[in-house]
Amino acid sequence: MATTHTTLPQGALLTPGEVAVMFRVDPKTVTRWAQAGKLSAVRTLGGHRRFHEDEVRQLLEGVPQQRVAD
Repeated sequence: MATTHTTLPQGALLTPGEVAVMFRVDPKTVTRWAQAGKLSAVRTLGGHRRFHEDEVRQLLEGVPQQRVAD
């Protein structure tokens, strides 16, 4: 009997803390974004949120970058 495997989408899952570092915000802010539907999240079996790295990077590209004063 052949076994079939379901393939998951490629790409890493990030914790709220990792996303927060990327956006330079508090992890609670990332959680609020997920609750508001601004950022999609998946839940682990333990109930923790994880965010798709590809989606986070796409959103990050749309955020204006701060300029460093000379």
